[in-house]
Amino acid sequence: MTGNEVYLAWHIRHAEFTDGRPTEHFDEDGDLIDDDEDDIKLLGVYTTEERAQSRIDKAKREPGFDADPDCFWIETHTLDADRWIGGFFSVPDSSYADSRDEGTKQ
Repeated sequence: MTGNEVYLAWHIRHAEFTDGRPTEHFDEDGDLIDDDEDDIKLLGVYTTEERAQSRIDKAKREPGFDADPDCFWIETHTLDADRWIGGFFSVPDSSYADSRDEGTKQ
């Protein structure tokens, strides 16, 4: 650690397919698969990778987390470094916009 890094401990609970297909946790490159329906939890931010791993080891024994013991990961972030360097735009969900319009109609 350079003194400017922190370690984020994460867990993901994958949504199950309604048709019975098995849940895929990792892609062919070994990267964690994250779908919109998945439940992602930040367990904490730590000063060392060892502390982040210790938190994960503890969580693996806790209810809920113990059902997905392979779905933890640690990310390293550098303090005072921009992560998002551009703007963004939103594409409205038409069903959301329609429901908002319904609330304003007399």
